[in-house]
Amino acid sequence: MKFIDEAEIRVEAGSGGNGCVSFRREKWAPRGGPDGGDGGRGGSVYLVAREGVNTLVDFRVRRRFKAESGHGGSGSDSTGASGADLTIEVAKGTEIHDLDTGELLGDLSHDGDTLLVAKGGQGGRGNTRFKSSVNRAPRQFDTGKPGESRHLKLALKLLADVGLLGAPNAGKSTLTRALSAARPKVADYPFTTLHPQLGVVRVGTERSFVIADIPGLIEGAAAGAGLGIQFLKHLERTRLLLHVVDACAELTGGDSAQIARSVEAELGLYSAALADRPRWLVVNKLDLLPADERDARVAELVAGLDWKGPVYGISALAADGTKRLAQDAMTFLEGLRAAETAEPSGHRA
Repeated sequence: MKFIDEAEIRVEAGSGGNGCVSFRREKWAPRGGPDGGDGGRGGSVYLVAREGVNTLVDFRVRRRFKAESGHGGSGSDSTGASGADLTIEVAKGTEIHDLDTGELLGDLSHDGDTLLVAKGGQGGRGNTRFKSSVNRAPRQFDTGKPGESRHLKLALKLLADVGLLGAPNAGKSTLTRALSAARPKVADYPFTTLHPQLGVVRVGTERSFVIADIPGLIEGAAAGAGLGIQFLKHLERTRLLLHVVDACAELTGGDSAQIARSVEAELGLYSAALADRPRWLVVNKLDLLPADERDARVAELVAGLDWKGPVYGISALAADGTKRLAQDAMTFLEGLRAAETAEPSGHRA
């Protein structure tokens, strides 16, 4: 299935039904008076997040959604039937923006989250509502109110705990394969990953986290070079970033430290908040070096980058060092969750 993470749609709620003008005319009640019922309410439009929906591709085909209008009232004080509500399923992690106002209407990040995006119109009043002591045979009625109409932008941001960051061919997809059951494309040319990939990393029987692999960044990505920075938004919900660096970029004419600095710079240009996210350095492809040179190479990169955070030297292809990386990431995430759920000490009994 093609991965689509943005779409624009128009939603229209149903209009309310018109009120009815009617008078009771029966043999035993020749002056029965007005009995026109109200119109039914128009159907509303809701967006709901569903577990099994992973992309917004359906909205490239169908862009307009309209709920059912309410039915008009009738005699015998009968209210018209309300229009059926319309529920539209979207992927978890979808943000909804009003394109006309720029307002963020909601963020559907959990299965079953529901958002009202267009309210149905109110049904009109029938002539019974206008009856009074001085107006015993009213012929007034209300027309139904129109339903709301909105032009929406849907933006999907994947839900993951850990995000992989790095240049093309740094080995992010290979690391995703080593840590999880996901099978992103791996090849010896740049940009083999064309859209984000998710994988579940299982550390124990009941311990796991979700990892996100996005296309690689190159210098000038913020200005549109390569695949640009359009996929960095999928890292905004992550709790931890792993910056994967090719330890042996020099073998193909590159400079590992300079490439890593370029990725860091593009991250800062995209979002200061994302640049401040906890970030670990993962020096990959150490299997290409003799065993006695690997530690020195990692130390050289740490010094060249002036890196202050955690550092891991691994070979994703050989799955060397990946187990410890996964375990430490799990422990870090569990610590964050525990801190968030812990009761503040000042409020303890």
